[in-house]
Amino acid sequence: MHIPYRIRHATLPPSSSGARDGSSGEGARRPHVVIIGAGLSGLTAGLYAIAAGYRVTVLEREAFPGGRCATETVSAPLADGPLPADFDTGATVWTMPELLTEAIGAVGLSPRDIDDSFEVVPVAPSYHASFVDRGGLDVFADAERMDEELRRFGASAETIRGYARLRTWMEGLFDASFDNFMSRSFDRITDLFTGPGAIPDLTKLIRLGAFGSLEHTVRRFLRDSDLARVFSFQALYAGVAPAKARAVYGCISHMDTSLGVFVPRSKRFGNSMGAIASLMAEALRRAGGRILYDTAVEGLTLDDGGLVSAVKVRGSGTDDGIQEVPAQAVICTPDLPVVEKWLSAAGRKPRRRLVPLRFSPSAVVAHGLVPVDVTASWPRRHHLISFGREWAQTFGEISSPRAGSIMSDPSLLVTRPAVTFPERIVRDANGREFEPVSVLAPCPNLRSANLDWQRLKRPYVDEVASVLEGRGLVGISTQWSIGRIDAPTDWQRRGMGVGSPFGLAHLFRQTGPMRPRNFSPRLPSNVILAGSTTVPGVGVPTVMISGRLAAERLGPSSSH
Repeated sequence: MHIPYRIRHATLPPSSSGARDGSSGEGARRPHVVIIGAGLSGLTAGLYAIAAGYRVTVLEREAFPGGRCATETVSAPLADGPLPADFDTGATVWTMPELLTEAIGAVGLSPRDIDDSFEVVPVAPSYHASFVDRGGLDVFADAERMDEELRRFGASAETIRGYARLRTWMEGLFDASFDNFMSRSFDRITDLFTGPGAIPDLTKLIRLGAFGSLEHTVRRFLRDSDLARVFSFQALYAGVAPAKARAVYGCISHMDTSLGVFVPRSKRFGNSMGAIASLMAEALRRAGGRILYDTAVEGLTLDDGGLVSAVKVRGSGTDDGIQEVPAQAVICTPDLPVVEKWLSAAGRKPRRRLVPLRFSPSAVVAHGLVPVDVTASWPRRHHLISFGREWAQTFGEISSPRAGSIMSDPSLLVTRPAVTFPERIVRDANGREFEPVSVLAPCPNLRSANLDWQRLKRPYVDEVASVLEGRGLVGISTQWSIGRIDAPTDWQRRGMGVGSPFGLAHLFRQTGPMRPRNFSPRLPSNVILAGSTTVPGVGVPTVMISGRLAAERLGPSSSH
């Protein structure tokens, strides 16, 4: 439940653009908000802004919505020619699906109004964790099934009791964090203590040891270093090694391992992660907003008072020339350095930070097809995490600020959506069946280790495939036909800070009120941030929260 609190609102100048943004009649008199990016944060912001009475235009560089949660068609090179298949090229783990229902509900619609076939499908088990020396463990959101799995894995009675206590502890962290710390904006440090229930929640967090080490706390409950990985590796989503992450990030583990992992089912938009954004984009359109695809933002225009008056764009019918989309407010979802670069070019150079921003580690992600008769011997799981032996060493290698390196003993995420949705299987001209397989290998970002990824990425993926072959995925090193590899240099070309798709690391100094604010005195007072470089942080549920918080910064429309 969202708790109201007092926040500063953006300054919106009176409109002087008439209907040049494409609106007419009564709608042209409502304040116009331009949102840069049709990812989950931008679409969420757009839906809530429309609900508050604003006209909304979303600008998207690609021909499709989704941003870092998109589904794209990739062709894998087979002997008889390229074979296309759909791959989730961004996030593959979806938690807290109720945020989707709430965002669409803000404009008076439901997901079933957009697609009457739409379903939220639980992934059970949420993960399959594979250990080099101990075999595999399925991770279930259901407590009883998890108890049974721990017994099968050979966990002691003490460890099973410890898991029950761990689950209660993570739930307590989440309950004490969500309303007052994860789901709100901050204007100052003292906002930690404001709002209904803030002080009791902060007191509860302190009592729960929320500011200690996540990994050490989890180990105290489980007393099993392998199992502790399963309930603390999620700190990597926040860009911090589990041993260095604050225990409060057990909230992410709670979302993953207790609340559950889900995937969308949609006849209209496909049984894939991209269906989430497609559903939201259609809801925004039905509610009166518009999205301009194939539209690259080239910069911002400032008026004499220092406010943004327009967004410069190229594409979408501009005949390759630059045009301006007038705006009374702008919500920016690209990474903060991109926004600051635009402002600097427009004549507003942000003040220099005393401490530079620190980005999360990056990842190499490969997408390709594997014959179904090869994958038949693999664990039949949607998500498989293959843990290496050298856990602490691995995080040191990929998260060092200036001396990063490729993992010497990699831990890897393998995603197989056809396990849940067999219709994702494709067939070649001879009728042989192939399933899409994606592998994510964490790696240092470009500031940590400026490696020549255009030269290295294919040999590295071949090495990763050999590692997985040795860990039981027989055939992957010879039968995986790779169609696309995204490495740090590819993420950087798409505007992601220092080549990391995971945004700013959740160091203590970049958390809560110390994270870059969504409405900052460093920026023009009609520019608002959303996405993974502002509050509350990185991840599918959190960037959706950031979109709602950004829309709240607009304040109520005078015409609403």
